Amino acid sequence: MGEDNRLAAVVALAQGMAAAQSVRESWRAAALGACRALDGSFAALSVWERDLGRLRVLVNVGERADDEEEFPEDEAYPVHQFAEITEFLHEQWAGGGEPDAWVETAGGPTGGRAGFCHQRVAALRRRGRGCCVVAPVVLHGRAWGELYVARPLGAPVFDRADADFATVLAAVVAAGIAQTERLEEARRLAFTDSLTGLANRRAVDAHLDEAIERHRRDGVVVSLVVCDLNGLKRVNDTRGHAVGDRLLERFGSVLSLCGAMLPGTLAARLGGDEFCLLAVGPPADDVVKVADELCHRAAELELGDGVACGVASTEDPIGAVRSARRLFRLADAAQYQAKGVRAAKAVVAGRQGPDDPVVRLADAPPEGPTADRRTFRGRR
Repeated sequence: MGEDNRLAAVVALAQGMAAAQSVRESWRAAALGACRALDGSFAALSVWERDLGRLRVLVNVGERADDEEEFPEDEAYPVHQFAEITEFLHEQWAGGGEPDAWVETAGGPTGGRAGFCHQRVAALRRRGRGCCVVAPVVLHGRAWGELYVARPLGAPVFDRADADFATVLAAVVAAGIAQTERLEEARRLAFTDSLTGLANRRAVDAHLDEAIERHRRDGVVVSLVVCDLNGLKRVNDTRGHAVGDRLLERFGSVLSLCGAMLPGTLAARLGGDEFCLLAVGPPADDVVKVADELCHRAAELELGDGVACGVASTEDPIGAVRSARRLFRLADAAQYQAKGVRAAKAVVAGRQGPDDPVVRLADAPPEGPTADRRTFRGRR
């Protein structure tokens, strides 16, 4: 491959990783880009999990063997079988060298130093491949994992120039992984409440819009539990905001625990003393049981005065739910009623008869004559 073609391959790899919309897509783009750049038939990207002492395969692309999945769940190898990543590479770097790629062939030695090349040679033979080039991926000055590209039996064997080029490709992959990790961290922070570690309002809005669309399209049950933590202001005023923050954190843990009782439920802090659970799929009665359990556990916290919970579910008689805003208003109105009567359990929209006061409150126009209706703060 000429220099111009190799430069184009590097650019294509970098662009593919930059365009990825998820970590998995980034891994796949890295492996595919390297495979094409080196004219390989198969490529894999693996990460070195130091704490577990293993090399775990993240993605396999190209002509995969029967035992190779694209995104394997449990394909991992003890690092002692591939000692070069922990011994050979470190020896090279300790001497001031750079992390270079190397080539192995199916015709290579099967004996020699235990755990160096014979494992890869055996793997090449077992999977009908003729040779491979292995390039360490170095991130933040440490071995992060490896990029592996293979060719089939009968194809030209990788040479030193290919190994040098693989080293360049691995550096591009490392830069792409670093960028992906930064973007993922930025996304995580953008959708996470910094105090409790729960999802934040932005995350709820995004998930709820998607859930309502699924409900309208496929009839999926969508349920929302809105919670107002009682007594936070008193705790802040009498014991200080540090203690108030501890109450918020502890209730956040209780909310997360209860949310885990419903698979796939999102637990979130909306802001201040307001929290919510968003459940997509479970029956409304299951959601109500969890909301009641949440009330019970919150009442047992040594700080605060329990919690007021309101529930709104598309499975209950609340009328058509065509927008996230309406479901939020219904759950908020139910929570407002629960707070007003100091209910020990959740109040559920639509379960108080044909003239349900919660539904009336939620659907009343903001300028309506009802003196005691809730002002919905314009967030929904």
